[in-house]
Amino acid sequence: MSALSSLSSAAGDAGMVTDQATGRLPTIDKKMSPDKIRKTAEDFEAVFIAEMFKPMFDTISTDGMFSGGAAEGIWRSMMVQEFGKSVAQQGGLGLADHIQAAMLRMQETQP
Repeated sequence: MSALSSLSSAAGDAGMVTDQATGRLPTIDKKMSPDKIRKTAEDFEAVFIAEMFKPMFDTISTDGMFSGGAAEGIWRSMMVQEFGKSVAQQGGLGLADHIQAAMLRMQETQP
C-alpha cells in the first residue's frame, strides 16, 4: 500500500470528505471526536515519518549468504512502518499537533 493510499484511507476513516470535482479543501465531520482527530493526526505523522525512513533503509545492502530476497523486502517495509508509528507515538516531529489544530479549525468552520 502506498503512502498516498494510506493517507487517503486514514482520511476516509476519519470522516474527512474531499470534493475533488471543485478542488475544495477537505471537510471534517462535525461529529468527529477530539480523540479521533488526534489519532488521525498521529497516523498521518507516522506515515510521513515512515516515508522519511524509507530511503535510509533502501541503502542497506542485503547481498550475501543470508539475503532474504523478496520476503526481506516485505518485512523491511513493515518494519519501517512500525518505526514510523513508534516515533510518532513518542512525540515524533511535532507534526501531529499542527495537523490536529488544523483539523479542529476545519471542523469549526463547517456550516
